[in-house]
Amino acid sequence: MIKRLLFFVGVILLMTESAKACTNLIVTKGASADGSTMLFYANDGEYIPVLPIHAGQRWSKRDSVELISWPNGVRANIPQPKKSYTALGYHINEYQVAIGETTFGGRHELHNRSVAQEYWHLMEEAVRRAKTAKEAVHIIIDLVEQYGYGSEGESFSIVDPNEAWLLEMIGKGEGSHGALYVAQRIPDGMVVAHANHSRISSFPMNDPENCIYSHDVVSFAVEKGYYDPKSGKPFEFNSAYDPVSPAKLRYCESRVYSLYHRMAPSMDLSSDYCRGVQGAEAYPLWIKPDEKISLKNMMSLVRDHYEGMPWDMRKGIASGAYGSPNYARPMTWKVDDTTCSWERPISTPVTAYSFIAQLRADLPREVGALMWYGLDNNYTNCYMPVYVSSTKMPVAFNTGDINKFSWSSAWWVFNFVGNYVNLRYNDMVKDVQKKQSAIESELIDQQATFEAKVVAELKKNKKGAIEMMTDYTNNTAESVVADWIDLGQFLIMKYNDGYVKDEQNRIKQKGASESYYRKVLKDDPERKLPVWDQQEEHNEKEPSNF
Repeated sequence: MIKRLLFFVGVILLMTESAKACTNLIVTKGASADGSTMLFYANDGEYIPVLPIHAGQRWSKRDSVELISWPNGVRANIPQPKKSYTALGYHINEYQVAIGETTFGGRHELHNRSVAQEYWHLMEEAVRRAKTAKEAVHIIIDLVEQYGYGSEGESFSIVDPNEAWLLEMIGKGEGSHGALYVAQRIPDGMVVAHANHSRISSFPMNDPENCIYSHDVVSFAVEKGYYDPKSGKPFEFNSAYDPVSPAKLRYCESRVYSLYHRMAPSMDLSSDYCRGVQGAEAYPLWIKPDEKISLKNMMSLVRDHYEGMPWDMRKGIASGAYGSPNYARPMTWKVDDTTCSWERPISTPVTAYSFIAQLRADLPREVGALMWYGLDNNYTNCYMPVYVSSTKMPVAFNTGDINKFSWSSAWWVFNFVGNYVNLRYNDMVKDVQKKQSAIESELIDQQATFEAKVVAELKKNKKGAIEMMTDYTNNTAESVVADWIDLGQFLIMKYNDGYVKDEQNRIKQKGASESYYRKVLKDDPERKLPVWDQQEEHNEKEPSNF
């Protein structure tokens, strides 16, 4: 019997603690500038991730997969398929099927903790068994119906080069088998965002090509009192199984609003719903962007702290003297008996990794399956191309100890820059963005030329083409990590001791903003110096370079 441990114990526990902290954005091929399907996924959690290659192979009837639910404290075994496909982690496979998720939680009483099969098991088994997004949806459903579902409510993004699906699922509680679910195909030309809140409301019940649902999804809700058919209102999956509160709307739907508002400003969406205004209209499940989304657009869209919005996280006392949007946890806190919270943006320091899957139907699948991989906060990271056909991953991607800093670990390298910028965020982040944009733009610009060479080689020598993609993936990652080490050391030099060096390396004083100084003076009037003579000089002198 062959057994596979999907994750280390510590990684799983840390992932579970941060499960309700992920963001997804799906762009269908008709909504993208180059005709590719794209999926953004951020996995938030304070741990060092790994990106393993699961090589495809054939299995016998005696072979099984061992499922371990560390949170639930249970184990189980399920049969291997006759054949599995090569996949990176539990996210993308050789047939260009990619999967992301966000946990919405939902009704706590429906969490069945006696089952070993968790949402990450479902994701990994789907990418190891499916050739299309729709097949992956059916595989997940079949696994749950056969072996149960041990996670909280979950939203799965499931895409391939031609289709995109959103599958939402929740258990039935202790002692009950299977799960309640709805899966909808996203119309081509549309985009969908979800962020820890169930997004599927009412759905068509007579369109099996585009909508798949459990037979008891409505009757179970009626039985439990989650839905009253006599109310005259249509049944809504999210209203029944993931009821909202002002706190949840602010935490989750603000991220959806930010993405939709920036992709389709012509819709003039109101922020009332995400800000918790009672009775406000919910956002559509999918929207059509005003302009088609390029890969570069995608990278920009998912880097967000609500810049330019009324709750811009760079503004106000919480951002400190230098406008840092990276607030220290916990996110909720109390003043006397009043519960308060920070905003929850798409970009956060506690992201372990994120990726943009780029899936291209116009390329051979060996080349078309591409993951743009980033570590730590996506605002200060750099996305690197990782071809699914690669036979080895960069060493720095799978190196590191969370209790010991190391320049040899890509996670630690990007964390260093992501943390250091907080010392003088509004200045340092500009240096990071300059480097980030230069590298990503260069990689995107050379992508077509490189892939044309790979496709030509693929026709003559598949092994040679695979080696080309493996070398490109590894060499690019090594180069970017080295650039980020240099960037971190540059930031230390340029902003040493609170000063700022100009282009000639001359030391300059550069204080905080006027609004910050006004707050300081209001808080502590003693900062105001006494005046004996109106002509008296109070300013400090610039330091000398030495």
